[in-house]
Amino acid sequence: MIEAVIIDFDDTLCLTEESCFGLENETLHRMGRAPMTREIHVQTWGQPLGDAIQLRSPGIDVDAFWHLMPSVHEEYIANGQIDIVTDENIKALDRLTKLGKKLMILTSRTEPEVRHLLDPSHHLQGRLTSFYHKDNTDYHKPDPRVFDVIERDHGLRPEQCVYVGDSPSDAAASNGAGLLFIANLESGLRQTSDFSQNRVDYFINRFPDVVDAVQQLDATK
Repeated sequence: MIEAVIIDFDDTLCLTEESCFGLENETLHRMGRAPMTREIHVQTWGQPLGDAIQLRSPGIDVDAFWHLMPSVHEEYIANGQIDIVTDENIKALDRLTKLGKKLMILTSRTEPEVRHLLDPSHHLQGRLTSFYHKDNTDYHKPDPRVFDVIERDHGLRPEQCVYVGDSPSDAAASNGAGLLFIANLESGLRQTSDFSQNRVDYFINRFPDVVDAVQQLDATK
């Protein structure tokens, strides 16, 4: 049986690409720079932001961008413009808990980027067993060793875990570590064909479908 459901955050539990597009363009605007196009943002989505922003806004002063963006990010959080986990997705988490599953987040974000999600008042807290990010893991996706700390912390074997993500790099990490993998296509940024080089145990079209997917995978184990 699956013991742990490990979930990616961006464009899996929460649709964030469009929100980040707005956030980054607002930062560029305050720097006096021209806005990027949505096309280039989508094309470079998933790359480390420090690398991607140089493609999205050629010639940018990356240090100045990093200095300004956190304050804009805080405004977006305060105004409810980013990182909103829907009630429907929260209900799906609760249904997984009722099935006896441990719930964990594994994201490539840094600790400052998820600090608001770790606040005890956030509705994710109390629903998660653990929250793993770039600053409390030794390795990072797509390195499959990123799952080592989760297995060690919770006494889990790879075959007892499923990772839910939205990208081929998520699949590659999961495959390499021997976990089951569920691909969420809800963002519309990727198609089933994008995973042709990876093993996908189940495709879902929206996050709440993960409950049925986990039950189906349990039934086949």
